[in-house]
Amino acid sequence: MGVLALAALVGWLYLALGHGGFWKTGPSLPPGTDPPEWPDVVAVVPARDEAAVLPETLPTLLEQHYPGDFRVVLVDDGSGDGTAETAERLAGGRAGFRVVRAKERPEGWAGKVWAMSEGVRAAGGPEFLLFTDADIAYAPGTVTGLVRAATSNGGRDLVSRMATLSTRTGWERLLVPAFVYFFAQLYPFRRVTRDGARTAAAAGGCMLVRRAALAHAGGLTAIRGALIDDVALGRLIKRDGGRCRLDLGRDVVSRRPYPHLSDLWTMVARSAYHQLRYSPALLAGTVLTLLLMYAVPPAAALAGLTGLALGGGEAALAATAGLLAWTIMAATYTPMLRFYRLSPLRALALPLVALMYAAMTVDSARRHRAGTGGAWKGRTAP
Repeated sequence: MGVLALAALVGWLYLALGHGGFWKTGPSLPPGTDPPEWPDVVAVVPARDEAAVLPETLPTLLEQHYPGDFRVVLVDDGSGDGTAETAERLAGGRAGFRVVRAKERPEGWAGKVWAMSEGVRAAGGPEFLLFTDADIAYAPGTVTGLVRAATSNGGRDLVSRMATLSTRTGWERLLVPAFVYFFAQLYPFRRVTRDGARTAAAAGGCMLVRRAALAHAGGLTAIRGALIDDVALGRLIKRDGGRCRLDLGRDVVSRRPYPHLSDLWTMVARSAYHQLRYSPALLAGTVLTLLLMYAVPPAAALAGLTGLALGGGEAALAATAGLLAWTIMAATYTPMLRFYRLSPLRALALPLVALMYAAMTVDSARRHRAGTGGAWKGRTAP
């Protein structure tokens, strides 16, 4: 146990000191400067059965008051709940808004990516495309800030904002901050933003993309089968030489609720195994790594302290390494809890949360084997 705890401690020292500062929640978008001429922007909103959430989100996008030409294209992706009619009612005939009904999805295309491509076709020739989810609400001036970031300091081809997710319920408060924390651990935001770094990703709720850069990289056709479209788009742009930026901020907020554990479980399980490229070896390695990094430190600390109390001097290594690793783990999680305005004491429970995510990942593989992998809103990915 002492040797395992020592290995975990070495891992946490690397993560805390040498992994791109993944645990930091700032800085936010830079102030930037106004461009000489504001570029045209078209927001593309793929929407499938989103009538319930649109009243909370679509008006915030339509009322952005962007200095240049700004239009919104909502793609109704085969909805059965009146999504298109709800959107048109909310727009009230506003100029610059259009609803497009997606054509039948071709074989080999993921549902959301196909809806995005339908929106791109309807957008015309703007300089920037803003891919955004139907559940995302925007603070006033957000689109203007995104464009400033994309046109200042040499320009960016992709500027993405990680949306602030809902933490209204107990399960959300337990699992949502950890979801963002693990995402940042996989894709440290500073490394995504750093030119020349191999790390590439984006956050699907808000992605401002230079249309010419997207076309040069092969367009959405190049990622047509991607279940995790945001990471795939980030990789596509950066590997083609594009400059990217990824931030976390409160000006982009998801209004989608996850009131029950099953809702959050499904959100993770639908794509976790896809992230591992459907590899049993990667699945096993991921689960073992999670156990080593998250389960071993508290187990070693408690076992070592118990051993010391019983007079076992050999337990000192386990107690010391376990406590140090657990402390570093909690310290790196605390900034995310503060971002979500939650008590830092919750950081002590991160090992339990990590074990739940390990179970979700295993369940994702089980669902794939059962033929229900990637299921979302009535669709199952092949």
